Amino acid sequence: MARFEEFRGRALLFLFFLVFIWFINFSVRIVFSPILPILEDEFMVNHARASGIFTFMSAGYGMAVLLAGLFSGRVGYKKAIIICLASLGLLNFVIPFVRNFYLLYLFALVLGFSHGLYIPSAIPLITEYYAEKNWGKAIAIHDTGASTAIFATPLVALGLLHFVPWRGIFVVYGSIFAICLAVFIFTATEVKIVNPSRTVFRDIAGMRSLWFMIVVWIFGAGANLGIYAITPLYLTKELGLSIDYANTILSVSRLVSIGVAVACGFLVDRFSLKRMMFFMLLVTGIFTVLMGLSPVKYTGMLLFFQAFFVTGFFPMGLVAIARTFGREMRGLATGMVLAASFFTGGGVVPWLLGVSGDLYSFRLGIVILGVLTMAASSLVFRLREIK
Repeated sequence: MARFEEFRGRALLFLFFLVFIWFINFSVRIVFSPILPILEDEFMVNHARASGIFTFMSAGYGMAVLLAGLFSGRVGYKKAIIICLASLGLLNFVIPFVRNFYLLYLFALVLGFSHGLYIPSAIPLITEYYAEKNWGKAIAIHDTGASTAIFATPLVALGLLHFVPWRGIFVVYGSIFAICLAVFIFTATEVKIVNPSRTVFRDIAGMRSLWFMIVVWIFGAGANLGIYAITPLYLTKELGLSIDYANTILSVSRLVSIGVAVACGFLVDRFSLKRMMFFMLLVTGIFTVLMGLSPVKYTGMLLFFQAFFVTGFFPMGLVAIARTFGREMRGLATGMVLAASFFTGGGVVPWLLGVSGDLYSFRLGIVILGVLTMAASSLVFRLREIK
């Protein structure tokens, strides 16, 4: 296939289409957060059970990231994304018919799996479509889809709730996925890559840097997606704020994340990656602790600064993975780090925070998470392969 040599015209149009696919893909994964107080009331479940949705979703995501990293190149990256879009569209049309809360766990598992198929296929597709000189710009722009979703999803959910019940939100998402699927089928070209000889799993598992990286990523993901998942529940159930106000605070706190993620992706080439990662994670932990200790009136401001620093960690973390592991093991190592960190940080951490909310308070769980995040930041200096 012919690559886009120039970063303009059709090249930008196709890239922005992929950005939108990544936006809607990420948005449907996190839309349960702003509507979680409604689900809790309708199905009459406690905080831990409600937050368990994110545990199942992250488990599905972890499995998909590993499998997609191993097999998408052989199946075809276009086919893998088509499967992702088709399954997400179907799921969103089925979820409105759920009347038993525990069925949501099953659908969350499948939704997480479908969501996890996208990134391991989209990044190689981008590198095939665009000239190597434009990879940095293309991937940085593509990553804004997730940052935009984190900012916009609470507002989207809030706006739709004024016109439809929570079940109708998924019908809207399902319709959008159907349109994206049709457009993608007719505009994308198939790319297949035969994988080189497999890296022995135990060779990667035996590297100390892998486990340090996983722990660091777990607390980065926990401070980001874990806090994001339970914030509406925390603000409405424990602090007594309205759901409209809670989702507005959640959205505004993520406003700056779109630019921060892109900016940090460019800064890592000019400054010490190790020191920047340590600083971002340490300050994230400090603001997380302050969120759990400060009065209600400061919650919005602290959530804003906490999101500012934790968002900057992820582009740096991806660069750290690339520099830590050689080319032949980079794909599998990336899948292992993302699978472990997003299952634990994005799934187990929200559940544990929900348990804390049931047994004592969300505040206690948030403070403990902040302290552990500060402690984990020191592990960055154990990554000898990066400077």
